[in-house]
Amino acid sequence: MDQQTTLSADRANRAPLGFAEFVSLVAGMMALTALGIDSMLPALPAIGATLDVIEPNHRQYVITSFLLGFAFAQLVYGPLSDRFGRRPVLLVALGAYVITSAVAAVSGSFELLLISRAAMGTAAAGARVVTVALVRDCYSGRAMARVMSLAFIVFMAAPIIAPNFGELILMIASWRWIFWGVALCAGAVLVWFYLRMPETMDPAARQPLRAGRILRDYGLVVRDRAAVGYTLAITLLSGGMFGFIGSIQQVMADVFHRPKLLTIMFAAVAGMMAVGAFLNSRLVMKLGMRRISHTALAGVILIAAVHLAVAWSGAESLWTFGILQGLLMLFIALSNANFSAMAMERMGEIAGTASSLQGFVTTLGGALGGAVIGQAFDGTTVPLYIGFLIGGVLAFIAIFWAERGRMFRAT
Repeated sequence: MDQQTTLSADRANRAPLGFAEFVSLVAGMMALTALGIDSMLPALPAIGATLDVIEPNHRQYVITSFLLGFAFAQLVYGPLSDRFGRRPVLLVALGAYVITSAVAAVSGSFELLLISRAAMGTAAAGARVVTVALVRDCYSGRAMARVMSLAFIVFMAAPIIAPNFGELILMIASWRWIFWGVALCAGAVLVWFYLRMPETMDPAARQPLRAGRILRDYGLVVRDRAAVGYTLAITLLSGGMFGFIGSIQQVMADVFHRPKLLTIMFAAVAGMMAVGAFLNSRLVMKLGMRRISHTALAGVILIAAVHLAVAWSGAESLWTFGILQGLLMLFIALSNANFSAMAMERMGEIAGTASSLQGFVTTLGGALGGAVIGQAFDGTTVPLYIGFLIGGVLAFIAIFWAERGRMFRAT
């Protein structure tokens, strides 16, 4: 993208901060969700041993409970942010995240831990929903896709760092200190947001907090073909990603018998998502969201099919797993940043409510799909890649319907 295009894009936005700080703060708020999930991965065996979890697959509920709380709470945050503004709702959500992380740290039973994890997800949902609405307040179209891609690059530092963060803490302290560390990080983001980010929503655009208005706005979302199709596509791809997150610890321990390589493998795979997000930020203004994301989705289907064939044939190795999973995540990153922007393309006046409904659908559907994939773990990677392949094919069908068959366009 040349300098003139960049300057034109900058003049078109209404961001209250400099571009770099705005993107960094947005990424920081989004990264709290990844930190709350991924830092737990190395600790799942220790949590299970401390809290008497007998069935290994049940340890995945530490992840699933967070995602379920995250999903349902999104329905609340959108309407609240459209009524009261982005700033107050985000401040409350970030504060709640600090408190619920502390509760998780002192949980004395697996049941209490799952409840506190669901509460953590409930708080983290505010950072996801309201942050997307905040970005939509300031940017639209390809510029929004560029901002989300750049934020995603910084955001992807969390999956790269978080498992190592958890592993490091486990070397010197109990798994409980991972939760204290998450609380500290959330507190730092809360202070940064409080000091630097003003309200981004136009006061004239505030919506009344009435059930009729909320249902009407939900109706606008579900009647928008692009919003529905791209939301479904994100949901289907998320199922595979959550299945991967939930089962990666067992894959490394039980399939490859290399549990110590968990953090390295996870960081390498997550790094490929960061590469995909970076490529998208460089290309989207030139090539367009549809051409990039539709091509990338075709890549997801191809790689998932190849990896499933490898796993089914018994030829899976640590190298095939790392290379093919990394490529898969790169293509998912190229898809999802654009899918999110296109799902919100015509939602400007109801950005908060639209973001909450779309976030609810994508997270709940993804969490349930991921739970099915994770609980199907049978000592091989076959269930994981069946899930990725089915999700990719169904996502392509959803987008084909949304675009009325006009795929791979430059617009």
